[in-house]
Amino acid sequence: MGQRLDAKKMVADFFEETAMLGISSGLPAYRLCWVLNKYFEIDFVCEPEMTNTFYRTEKEVFYFPVFQYELPNSTNRYILYKLKSNKVSLLPEISSFDYLWLIQTGFPEEDAKTIGNGLKKIPEVTISRYIEIDDLTNLKNLLV
Repeated sequence: MGQRLDAKKMVADFFEETAMLGISSGLPAYRLCWVLNKYFEIDFVCEPEMTNTFYRTEKEVFYFPVFQYELPNSTNRYILYKLKSNKVSLLPEISSFDYLWLIQTGFPEEDAKTIGNGLKKIPEVTISRYIEIDDLTNLKNLLV
């Protein structure tokens, strides 16, 4: 008999050495990525195979694009999630934010502080705030 998939362990493993920043911006995702890429000298790329798809009903489908940047020559990566699709939120517990920047590095809290300070200097970003992982009840929605 095969082993059962342990969802809690998958979530715990995925979010190990991770920090998150909530971002509010009126920009569409592709435009926000362009701004972030330019400011932080990174290269967020849309990853269609990582797009989160939710079916509320058979006819109601919501798509939440995911963008990723893997730092060269390391296992560090940044993932940017679009959190809203037609007024439906991927993470209802932080529905005031439009985007979530997930930071997976060796020093995620320090990197989040640096990125958060940078986000404050970008006029297109209305608000950015550190998000405690323990405050999110729908973490499984972020697994990619």
